[in-house]
Amino acid sequence: GAGRVVVRVGGAGGGVCARGWWVSRDTFDVIVIGGGIVGLASARELVERHPSLTFGVLEKEKELASHQSGRNSGVIHSGIYYKPGSLKAKLCVQGAALLYAYCEQKGIPYKQCGKLIIAVEQEEIPRLKALYERGLQNSVRGLKLIGPKEIKAKEPFCRGLMALDSPYTGILNYRQVALSYAKDFQDAGGTVLTDFEVKDMEMAKECPLESKEGMKHPVVVRSSKGEELLCQHIVTCAGLHADRLSAISGCSPEPRIVPFRGEYLVLKPEKCYLVKGNIYPVPDPRFPFLGVHFKPRMDGSIWLGPNAVLAFKREGYQLCDFSTRDFLDATAYSGLWKLAFRNLSYGMAEIYRSFFLSAQVKELQKFIPEVTIHDVLRGPAGVRAQALDSDGNLVDDFVFDGGTGDIGGRILHVRNAPSPAATSSLAIAKMIAEEVEQRFAL
Repeated sequence: GAGRVVVRVGGAGGGVCARGWWVSRDTFDVIVIGGGIVGLASARELVERHPSLTFGVLEKEKELASHQSGRNSGVIHSGIYYKPGSLKAKLCVQGAALLYAYCEQKGIPYKQCGKLIIAVEQEEIPRLKALYERGLQNSVRGLKLIGPKEIKAKEPFCRGLMALDSPYTGILNYRQVALSYAKDFQDAGGTVLTDFEVKDMEMAKECPLESKEGMKHPVVVRSSKGEELLCQHIVTCAGLHADRLSAISGCSPEPRIVPFRGEYLVLKPEKCYLVKGNIYPVPDPRFPFLGVHFKPRMDGSIWLGPNAVLAFKREGYQLCDFSTRDFLDATAYSGLWKLAFRNLSYGMAEIYRSFFLSAQVKELQKFIPEVTIHDVLRGPAGVRAQALDSDGNLVDDFVFDGGTGDIGGRILHVRNAPSPAATSSLAIAKMIAEEVEQRFAL
């Protein structure tokens, strides 16, 4: 299947010099590092545009879409929140339309269950109306403001003074989408290599035996097991490890990735009747994250949350997961301390809610008063790759980066692909493909 290691067949047979011998190695015109939804969508787009070139996708895990792409809320966002004119806004609206069409074409199940963004306090109404105007500027379809009666008609157990109704918001399983992209890529002649953790990239050393392929594919990509591939160009879509791959290649380590764990609660099955569609709070611009919300899932379950707490491991999905390297990387970064001091009370409240379920339930009761602590269980968690600059600002839009010199000039780093990257994946892929064509003159 698309999620497992495939036979290692590269393009034309190239080689590298080892102990004076010319050793055969797989070669590719372009290697994409990162088998998540953005990397797979980009590889798929590239191979469809350039069928005569050879493309490989490298993924460090044994399965594709193991991290952010397989551990998320599963929401198809409509594009309401994002600053008008921003890349995020444009790509989300385009990407959602492309994604719905793709799911129809491929028979991937989804539900267009809609979303209500609900004001429960009088002071939230001006912000809600501003959000409505923003959504209109972003060309989001079907938006309307509704009152308490219409809220009750859509969500019988929910209270609210006013809501923004977004009927085209949907849900699906993004891992299924990512694996479908991988299948398209392989069917078009692309190669997927799993269990290949990139540890090094360098220009191939000159060998005594001249080789046209060696000259044509001058970049060596080396795995943690010592396996080597040759290529002409590299695109990295590495999510939680974007800054580290950039540093390996000699490019800038900034913006840095700081991992935030989002922990969900789940409603007990007998209480799932309380929620029909997505129910979201009005975002508070003082705080960096969105706040807890209600999310129906494709399997009929209801997720509640998430919170946002600093993860002590980049792929740390459990409360006690800890990596010394990841912890020191995060806490030694001045940008994190600046962010923490600016949001101290918010951060402490999030940590408190992480340990005490009753505090999270209290937030949920603002929307559905009937939810009690006896109705919820601890659920899954995801880790968000939050790009952060040295001034402690959350990097809110997409960041592309290359470098200088022999290696840097052959690499495009997708440094930040923030939420809603899964919704926007097909639109992002088109943009990345255009960037690759421009930079590398494909």
